[in-house]
Amino acid sequence: MSNSSFSENIFYKIIQGEAPSHKIYEDDDFFVILDLYPANLGHCLVLPKVPAVDIFDLNEKSAAALYPLAKKVAAAVKDATGCDGVNIIQNNGRAAGQVIFYFHLHVVPRYNEDGIRFSTTQKSYDGAMFEEMAEKLRKEL
Repeated sequence: MSNSSFSENIFYKIIQGEAPSHKIYEDDDFFVILDLYPANLGHCLVLPKVPAVDIFDLNEKSAAALYPLAKKVAAAVKDATGCDGVNIIQNNGRAAGQVIFYFHLHVVPRYNEDGIRFSTTQKSYDGAMFEEMAEKLRKEL
């Protein structure tokens, strides 16, 4: 996807300096900001500077550098907030809860009694279904 396709995207505008943000960190590849609609105060977003819609669109260089930076941001969030834990969340596609279609990784401080729940309905499958799916996934990898 071209940069011009992202020109109206709020995260692209933030990275370009066209929209305000509470910047936490910046390097050659990433921009880290506070989420304006946080689950808890200190909730950060890690944004790649090379635009990508989702993980499937993310370039290999950004993908390789993402978790070392996420670890660094998570440690900073834990130290700065005194939180009890940290969620690292990344949604891909509307069905997965993605709202802004620019790749972003959430680093969310969590507290034992904060009442936030990221839950899914648990489903049950038999052993044959697991083995069939495992085989399909092995073939794709």
